Amino acid sequence: MKKIMQTVCLVGFIILTTATFSFAQFNAAGSEGFPFFHFGCLIVGGLIIVSLKRKYDKLYLSEAIGSFALFTMLVALFTSPVVDALKNLIN
Repeated sequence: MKKIMQTVCLVGFIILTTATFSFAQFNAAGSEGFPFFHFGCLIVGGLIIVSLKRKYDKLYLSEAIGSFALFTMLVALFTSPVVDALKNLIN
């Protein structure tokens, strides 16, 4: 029962994080510049982390949540609004 509850918590976190990413990107870039590839990468990455959590009992919930949060930050860094902001910051 504990494993199922941890998986449900992990899936909930992944869904909320992915929804927050898509909402922020839609507001920043608009509908014509929405990064569908990055959104798909987040979904696939979330599925991989959930499957790893289900397969390996030694993987803690905090490790899975932390790794997905870092993965989300990495994906968000390479979207066009963030790259444009970094270009403006450097110039």
